[in-house]
Amino acid sequence: MAFVGTKIEGDIAILTMNRPGKRNAISDAFLADLEAAFSGLGDNVRAAVPTGAGGHFCAGLDLAEHVE
Repeated sequence: MAFVGTKIEGDIAILTMNRPGKRNAISDAFLADLEAAFSGLGDNVRAAVPTGAGGHFCAGLDLAEHVE
């Protein structure tokens, strides 16, 4: 499952965080997807706009993943 969707409009990339069930909280897999999304943008993109799916931008760190 991809946690970050990418849509390119001209020279602007729209990166949509897609973990609505977790209010787009950041996990290790989420960070890997975000890094891959940025790495794949190419040289034509001049700006990236982050947004969140499901009515939330980002709840921050997914504390359920960090038990220590």
